[in-house]
Amino acid sequence: MKFRKLGRTGFNVSEIGHGLWGMSGWTGSQDQQSLESLQLSVELGCNFFDTAWAYGQGHSDKLIGQIAQQNHGKRLYVSSKIPPKNRKWPAAPEYKYAEVFPRDHVMRYVEKVRRALGVDDIDLLQFHVWDDSWTDELEFRSTVEELKSKKLIQTFGLSLNRWQPENGLKAMRTGLVDSVQVIYNIFDQAPEDELFPACREMNIGVIARVPLDEGSLGGNLTLDSRFPSDDWRSNYFGPDNLPPTIERVGKLKSILPPGMTLPEMAFRFILSNADVSTTIPGMRNPEHVKQNLAYSDRGQLPADLMQKLRKHRWDRKPRTWAA
Repeated sequence: MKFRKLGRTGFNVSEIGHGLWGMSGWTGSQDQQSLESLQLSVELGCNFFDTAWAYGQGHSDKLIGQIAQQNHGKRLYVSSKIPPKNRKWPAAPEYKYAEVFPRDHVMRYVEKVRRALGVDDIDLLQFHVWDDSWTDELEFRSTVEELKSKKLIQTFGLSLNRWQPENGLKAMRTGLVDSVQVIYNIFDQAPEDELFPACREMNIGVIARVPLDEGSLGGNLTLDSRFPSDDWRSNYFGPDNLPPTIERVGKLKSILPPGMTLPEMAFRFILSNADVSTTIPGMRNPEHVKQNLAYSDRGQLPADLMQKLRKHRWDRKPRTWAA
């Protein structure tokens, strides 16, 4: 496993982390399998874990908290996210900051997360949604400063809206934001335009989420693929998104080098960008842990293949099915 700096945080994190969303709220999630997968990640060198209170109302926080306690001799970094008070994803400018992250709401959830993780201070606390129209709110600045001064959190970050990577640039310039979490993969290359250069300039860490486009870059979906109604993917891979996704995945398969799988190409595309600090695939299955973490040792993709993949950029606009 290779490691990278998470911006100015001082955290030396595994370039492939472990996202916990699928361990609470996706069809088939089981605690024992989740714990086995998390422990295997630790044993294989992963030291960065991303969770959120919204993943099972703190359930995934408790799972990784349990793993951290079992591995107290190892330095594991855990990032968590607190939900918006209005429970609306994604953020939008028509929502007032006071309705989304008022101080009392933030403080209450910080305490919940600390208890769930079993820690005195949270390595990285993120707001689970963000709109840059809130940047000038004095309560935003004072709350983050208070969290840091009271040593309730070590660092602070923002999880940016799907397909809106520029909607965080203003907040980043306040000096309060230590990291950003953004969707970045072969299809979603827009963060390279403005966000990544700004992060480079300000030494802000980049957490690349959705490396496999919610699963499509695993290469196994078909036009007949269906998910249970309580699985978020049933919304994402609906009639508006599934057919064009399958078509684009097919084109990617046609340029795969011999011996390389689509997931390998997807991960190595992300890791070929030095602006990325870590990417956080969801991994409930131990076999997926072994497979995905191994990509760290295979290096960057050849320049000619990267050039071809640039042409597969897919700029999509936010939709209700993609919140």
